Amino acid sequence: MTMAASTPMRTKRTVAVVSAGLSQPSSTRLLADRLVQATERHLVERGFEVEIVTVELREIAKDVTNNLLTGFPSPSLSTVIEQVTGADALIAVTPTFTTSYSGLFKSFMDILDPSSLVEMPVLIGATGGSPRHSLVLDYAMRPLFTYLHALVAPTGVYAASEDWGSNPDDVKPLPERIDRAGAEFAAFVERSDRAGRLVDPFAIPVSDGAGVGGFQAQ
Repeated sequence: MTMAASTPMRTKRTVAVVSAGLSQPSSTRLLADRLVQATERHLVERGFEVEIVTVELREIAKDVTNNLLTGFPSPSLSTVIEQVTGADALIAVTPTFTTSYSGLFKSFMDILDPSSLVEMPVLIGATGGSPRHSLVLDYAMRPLFTYLHALVAPTGVYAASEDWGSNPDDVKPLPERIDRAGAEFAAFVERSDRAGRLVDPFAIPVSDGAGVGGFQAQ
C-alpha cells in the first residue's frame, strides 16, 4: 500500500503591519516597530523565516479617501490591500482619537472586503496621551476585528506618553508588555497557515468526482 506524501510544513510567515500614526516621527509607528521586533524574534526562535510588510497609512491617505468616494482603489492602493489581506498575520496599531481608533485607520478597514481578514491572526496596539484611554483596545479595536472574523491575540498593547519614559514604579513596563504580546502572537502565527489556504475568489467551482465542490483557478 502506497502512502501519500505529507504536505511539507511552511516555514515562512509574512506579517503585515498597519500603522495609522499621523505625525513624523510617530509614537504609533514606534510601537508598531517594537511589536514587530518582538514578534519576529519569537517566530525566529520557533524556526520560522519572517517577512515584514509595513504600511504607513499617512502615506496613502489620499488614495484611501478617493477609494471611499469613487469605490475604486488606485494601483498603489490595490497593491497595499493585496499585501495586507494576503499576509499570514497582521499587526495593527492606531493612535487614540476621542476614545477610539483614528478616522484614517477606520477608513482603511472600511475599504477592505469584509471577508478578506477571515481567520487572520491579528495583534492590536494603540497609543494615546493618557493611560485612561487604554480600553480602546477592548472597546473599539477588538470588536472591529472580531466582526471581521479575524483571530485577535489575547494580549494587545496600549502605550501612553508616559510609558516611553523611565518609570521604575510601573509593575508591567512597556517592554515587558510588548515582549509578552509578541510571544503570544508568535504562537498564534505559528499555528496559522492562512496564506497557504487562501481561495481565489474568482475561481470556477468544479466537481472532484465525489460530489464535493472544489475550486480551479483560471
